[in-house]
Amino acid sequence: MIKLDDKTRTELEAAAFRRLVEYLRSRTDVQNIDLMNLGGFCRNCLSNWLKDAADERDIALDKEEAREHVYGMPYDEWKKKYQTEASAEQKAKFARSAPAHGG
Repeated sequence: MIKLDDKTRTELEAAAFRRLVEYLRSRTDVQNIDLMNLGGFCRNCLSNWLKDAADERDIALDKEEAREHVYGMPYDEWKKKYQTEASAEQKAKFARSAPAHGG
């Protein structure tokens, strides 16, 4: 594995994060529960991790601001536009895996 200096590693990781966020913004058909059931994390987890990183650096970023950064719009607006009701199967799968999720 190539050895990267801290600055370059941080820049690459930041670029990958931005690309992931942009991709998730474009895939409004993919519900958070699908992400949770398949990957153990969702858009809300990403926004929580962003807020945690800000908190560690004493940067004022509240939960809603972090969510807006990830969703590209206020969370309530995203839910109204794109969130669908989870099926019984999705809910059951989530219930079985919830303790292991990345949030």
